[in-house]
Amino acid sequence: MDRCQGMRVFVRVAESGGFAGAARSLAMSPPAVTRAVAALEDAIGARLFIRTTRSVKLTEAGARYLEDCRRILADIEEAEAAAAGSTATPTGTLTLTAPVQFGRLYVLPVLTEYLERHPAVSARALFLDRVANLVEEGVDVGVRIGHLADSGLTALRVGSVRRVVCAAPAYLERHGVPEAPGDLRDHAVIGSTSLGALPDWRFGPERRTSVTLHPRLVCSTVDAALAAVLDGWGIARLLSYQVAAAVAEGRLRLLLAEHEEAPLPIHVVSPEGRRAPAKTRAFVDLAAARLRADPRVNPAA
Repeated sequence: MDRCQGMRVFVRVAESGGFAGAARSLAMSPPAVTRAVAALEDAIGARLFIRTTRSVKLTEAGARYLEDCRRILADIEEAEAAAAGSTATPTGTLTLTAPVQFGRLYVLPVLTEYLERHPAVSARALFLDRVANLVEEGVDVGVRIGHLADSGLTALRVGSVRRVVCAAPAYLERHGVPEAPGDLRDHAVIGSTSLGALPDWRFGPERRTSVTLHPRLVCSTVDAALAAVLDGWGIARLLSYQVAAAVAEGRLRLLLAEHEEAPLPIHVVSPEGRRAPAKTRAFVDLAAARLRADPRVNPAA
């Protein structure tokens, strides 16, 4: 009998409180159970049970070994489930969520490639500028920007983005360039409720400070805030990927770069982890590979 099966028999004897009960639950004969435990004891060189005519009790070594066996067997079951999920053909409907603009720019190309690879899968893409509850809303995979709460989700970090302050060159020509965070109080500020629209803009990372601002214009979407700043109406704080194209084209300038906070992490999250079905594992693997290889998302790539 192999070692793993011996461990399973040992755990069942310990949980059943006897050899006869373990034999019934395992559909084995009592002598076979006895031989399995004896072989395990010989293999590890320690007695696991104290046997009397009335009871079977764990030895001190047996009690320690029981916890180890439970952990090892659980790891084996999880590894087997992961292997089955990774080799099975992805089928069904994959539901994913991501922030609106990030989803359109970076997640959608991964999703279409995934669908080409796996013709038996269909997909629902929920691009939302709010944090969806994956379990309650029936979502298989999410892309999250920012620090994760301790939610029990399985997460793979795939990159990072920065909060950046920016303005159009025309605005800066008319109103000047802020040299320090406090100078923003003298400028027209554009806010976005999709990014939280907090009255305090925090700066750092070395000399942490915050500036309380009162935006004259608050937009409900990132696209609207970006349009306003591109039109030269004021100064906005957005995420680096949202303004990357405009900065590269010279239509926006980044401000106060030396005062930026530490970058925000990007994670691909799922509620089922390694026990997820093949459709989910296949998308997570592809998304992690593609996003980690994109220097716009992962500066270390």
